[in-house]
Amino acid sequence: MAFSTVSVIGLGYIGLPTAAVFASRKKHVIGVDVNQKAVDTINQGQIHIVEPDLDMLVHAAVTEGYLRATTTPEPADAFLIAVPTPFLSDKEKSQHEPDLSFIEAASDAIAPVLQKGNLIILESTSPVGATEQMAEWLARARPDLTFPQNHGEASDIRIAYCPERVLPGQVLRELVQNDRVIGGMTPKCSAAACSLYKLFVQGECVITNARTAEMCKLTENSFRDVNIAFANELSIICDKLDINVWELIRLANRHPRVNILQPGPGVGGHCIAVDPWFIVSKTPEEARLIRTAREVNDSKPEWVINKVKQAVAEYLMENPDKTAKDVTIACFGLAFKPDIDDLRESPALAITQQIAADHPGVVLAVEPNIKALPQKLEGNLQLVCSETANEQANIKLILVDHREFKHMAAQARVGQQVLDTRGVLEAR
Repeated sequence: MAFSTVSVIGLGYIGLPTAAVFASRKKHVIGVDVNQKAVDTINQGQIHIVEPDLDMLVHAAVTEGYLRATTTPEPADAFLIAVPTPFLSDKEKSQHEPDLSFIEAASDAIAPVLQKGNLIILESTSPVGATEQMAEWLARARPDLTFPQNHGEASDIRIAYCPERVLPGQVLRELVQNDRVIGGMTPKCSAAACSLYKLFVQGECVITNARTAEMCKLTENSFRDVNIAFANELSIICDKLDINVWELIRLANRHPRVNILQPGPGVGGHCIAVDPWFIVSKTPEEARLIRTAREVNDSKPEWVINKVKQAVAEYLMENPDKTAKDVTIACFGLAFKPDIDDLRESPALAITQQIAADHPGVVLAVEPNIKALPQKLEGNLQLVCSETANEQANIKLILVDHREFKHMAAQARVGQQVLDTRGVLEAR
C-alpha cells in the first residue's frame, strides 16, 4: 500500500516526533492540532515541547517542505490519531472513568476528508474497545463509506490500533528501534498499518487484534505501576522502621532474581499514572492488585506532604524564635521524570502545588526544564534557579532526580533539612 501523504492528529509529545520521523523519510506529513500557537511554532520550524534532537528534525522537515501543521484536517492516505485520553472531570466518578471525547473529536474532524482506501490508526492509550468505538463514530459520520465492523475485509476504510511505547527523552530513537504491536480490526487492516510503520520502524511489527493491542499497552504500564508501588510501599515501611530504603534495595537487588525499582514521591506521566485505571474501569471486581497498586502510588504524594509538615515542625522546635511564616521551603523538580519538561500527572507538581497552598511562608520551585510556572501554580510560589533555592531554603525537598540536582548535598547549608524522595543524595 502506497502512502504519499500522512496526517498526524495531535502534535504533542508523541504526535510531533512521529510526524517528524515520517517526514524524515520524505513523506509529506500534515500535522493537525487545535493549539494555534503550537501550529504556528511548528510552521516556523521550531518546537513547543522539550525532546532531544527533535528541534533539528522538525526544522529540517519544515524547511524541506515535508512537514506542515494546520488546525483543520486535510485529505491524506493515512491518519494517525495521537490525542489525550484523560479521566472524566466529574470528581464523583470514583472509578476513574476514561474520557474518550478527544478521540471522538478527532474522529469527527477527519471524517469529512476521508476517502475510500484510507487507513486510520489510533495511537492514543485507550481502554479496551476504544478502537471499535472510534470506528462506530466514523461510520456514523460517513454513512457513504464502509467500515471494518460491518464489511470486514471488504471495507472502504482500514482501521487499526498501535500504541506508542517510547520513553520521554529518548523518543526519536525508540520510535525507530522499538517493536510495535499492531492490532487491526481485520487482517487487511493490520497489514496496511504494518506497511505504514515499516517506513521507519526498524523493530518488529507484531500483529494481533485491536482489543489485544489495546490491552497490551495497558498491561505494560500496569506491570510497571505494580512494581513501583512495591518500592513506594517499601519506602514508607522503611521510614517507619528507621531503615535506609536505598541501601535496602541495593542489598536486595544483589539477589540474582530480584530487581526492585526505585521509590519516589508518586507516579506521574500520561501513561503509568493513568492506564491501570482503564483496566480497573472495565473489570472493577477482577483488577484487585492493579487497583491496590494504583491506590498506593496515588497516596504517596500525601505521605510526602506530611513529611514536609513534620520537617517544618522540627525546624520550629529547633528555632523557637521563628514562626511558620519564617520557614522557606524549596521544591526541586516539577516534571514527572528526570530531565524533561513534561508536567502531565506529575506527583512533584501536585505536591508543590499543595505545599504552596498550605504553607504560610515562602515556597520556591526549581524546574530547570521550564521557563514559566503553569498558571495554576502562580501566586504563593516562585520559580527560581538551584543556586537561589539552595541559598534561601530552610527545607529542601527533592522531588525529581534531574541531572542538575545530583550535587545538591555539597551545597546544603548548616541547619538546612533535606527531604530526598528520589535517592539523589544516596547516588553521590
